[in-house]
Amino acid sequence: MNDVLQYKEYRASVHYSAEDDVFFGKVLGIDDLVSFEGSSVKELKKSFREAVEDYIETCRQLGKEPGKTYKGSFNVRIPTDLHKEAAMFAAINNVSLNDFVKKAIDFALSHKIEMNRELQVNA
Repeated sequence: MNDVLQYKEYRASVHYSAEDDVFFGKVLGIDDLVSFEGSSVKELKKSFREAVEDYIETCRQLGKEPGKTYKGSFNVRIPTDLHKEAAMFAAINNVSLNDFVKKAIDFALSHKIEMNRELQVNA
């Protein structure tokens, strides 16, 4: 599982640089680049909270809605045999490929623990 911090509704990925001997992170799911760092876990968490508060305040001052706009559509590239199998499964079950993919994503997200394990095994 990836190292993730959460504060309010914001999440951030966290990494460690052995070369610089510092933890660093990036806020996820926003249109802007907001990063932070710390030399200890405690400092990293504090820096993350400060970065989020600063981001929210900056957005307020600019009259900008914080976060990221999601359109609800995206392109997915998969192997042709997987595409064929998914299309056949959808057709046999009388649903569109779009609805099948939507339900598959919903299912995967409702089974996050199992998905995390599966993703780690296949990484």
